[in-house]
Amino acid sequence: MPKMKTKKALAKRVKVTGTGKLNRGRKAMNQHRAHGKTQKRKRHLRHGATINHSDYKRVRTLLGM
Repeated sequence: MPKMKTKKALAKRVKVTGTGKLNRGRKAMNQHRAHGKTQKRKRHLRHGATINHSDYKRVRTLLGM
């Protein structure tokens, strides 16, 4: 069976940390209708987040890991 190719669209959006966690980039819901959100909410949305542990198997498969 041949190796599975890396899904490049996902590889550009996810980085692996030194401890093996998967960091995704910015969070969603930050741009559209931003004037209706509080400043605190928008500030917290600016930061990245780690991928949920329940999605690890699927994401690692798509990354070819």
